[in-house]
Amino acid sequence: MEIELYDTTLRDGMQREGISLSVEDKLKIARRLEDLGIHYIEGGWPGSNPKDAEFYVKAQHLGLQQAVVVAFGSTRRANVEAAADGNLLAILEARVRAATLVGKSSILHVHSVLNTSPSENLAMIADSIRFLKSRGLIVFFDAEHFFDGFKVNREYALQTLRAASGAGAEAVVLCDTNGGTLPHEIRDIVAAVREQIDTKIGIHTHNDCETAVAGTLAAVQGGARHVQGTINGYGERCGNANLCSIIPSLKLKLGIPCVTDTQLAKLTETSRFVSEIANLVPDPHLPFVGLSAFAHKAGYHVDAMVKNEESYQHIDPALVGNRKRIIISDLAGRRTVEYKAKEKGLTFENGEQTRSILETIKELESQGFQFDGAEASFELLVRRSQRDYQPPFELVDFMVLVEKRRRPSSLGNGDELLAEAMVKVRVGTEIMHTAAEGNGPVNALDLAVRKALMQFYPSMGAIRLTDYKVRVLDEEAGTDAPVRVLIESTDGEHQWSTVGSSPNIIEASWLALADSLEYWLIKHGLNGNLTPAELPAQFQPCSPPNE
Repeated sequence: MEIELYDTTLRDGMQREGISLSVEDKLKIARRLEDLGIHYIEGGWPGSNPKDAEFYVKAQHLGLQQAVVVAFGSTRRANVEAAADGNLLAILEARVRAATLVGKSSILHVHSVLNTSPSENLAMIADSIRFLKSRGLIVFFDAEHFFDGFKVNREYALQTLRAASGAGAEAVVLCDTNGGTLPHEIRDIVAAVREQIDTKIGIHTHNDCETAVAGTLAAVQGGARHVQGTINGYGERCGNANLCSIIPSLKLKLGIPCVTDTQLAKLTETSRFVSEIANLVPDPHLPFVGLSAFAHKAGYHVDAMVKNEESYQHIDPALVGNRKRIIISDLAGRRTVEYKAKEKGLTFENGEQTRSILETIKELESQGFQFDGAEASFELLVRRSQRDYQPPFELVDFMVLVEKRRRPSSLGNGDELLAEAMVKVRVGTEIMHTAAEGNGPVNALDLAVRKALMQFYPSMGAIRLTDYKVRVLDEEAGTDAPVRVLIESTDGEHQWSTVGSSPNIIEASWLALADSLEYWLIKHGLNGNLTPAELPAQFQPCSPPNE
């Protein structure tokens, strides 16, 4: 069985609220779709806006080897010759090899939306397809509202498909435009259409009932051989069918080789790339490609996973370019802690140490810490339990002031509030006392600590915070509530997350911030056992610490 994969991320996916892609963005995504093995890439509607028209001009130079770029448009207007229809002419000007035309297949839409006769609508479909076919294009027909139309007037819905098929359409695509048709209905209707139409049948579903993927797979079981969808399920309202779920389901579950093994292994990377380009946070809970798709938290799950990875995973994550993750939390058992430590290259001296760590984790989580989103803090927790561990620095004390400005701020930002932090940090036998102003108390504390530590570790300047989240843990406690702070950091090459919790937001922030800096230093082989002379060259002090 052969399946055509048709991606409409660059057109239908862009109808999602909050997405706006530039021409260059769309070109980058198109290249990734080719690498993924997509057969047809719908780039937009060249007759609707200048940006889509520009995309098709530049897409001619993409050098795609397998994928075919498709232009989208509608059938001709009522009572207008196809050769004079601006929408169809714009498709020709796009100089593409293939086009998809959307037309009405529901008698209700013919009467109430097009305001034309059923016979004219059939002529619009046939004339438009013949016109583009006569110019050498491959043409697909998107039968809009097909399933709803089929339920209202079965014969007329089939007539629209016959009109498209008779005019030479490569495939007639049955669209669940409103997303309200359930999978078993889709399968039965597709099977019924197969008995009436010889042309290849396609499927295009929306996710308004959260069954778009299931509906697509049901359509394939019913006989559809052309599958449309978007990366990550992006689309209007609740989205479109998610190709990141459809592709592995077709290949790994139904045994349909729609892409190669190598292409399938690029699925997770492609999903996250498109999220990044669209400036959307990747959904960690997406099947197959989400960060949490193969995450295991319950202790007895992890115990089974250690013995047999198939026990709680439906596929090998590597097949789709993902990986399993073992999550540390108060639900963890001894196996979880041991596995996670081993993953970090750490070992425990004995079972008592393991139990001690486990109890510490559970106690800290009862206080508001959460280690499943802060693996760097977990690793430090394990390292600190080892007898020979010496931290690369220690906080002696700190003071943070926030006051109505009585003197000009050195930041020169015109703010009326002044935030200033003073810290004492010990590195080895040296104590540094520094102060800094910031845009807020946490920023001031961050700057003051770095100011001290960079005199010992100049390369720490590479570290920057990429995210700072504060979660109130007891909303009913109001401003007296304990908070959890999660910090994400990067040095330009690696990313890591740390956590702090306290009734005092400054202390919670400090705990997460200190973990972030300490983790980076440890990962670079720096700890309190090293004297300044033993530091690697890139970490040699710029000047003597006591100057």
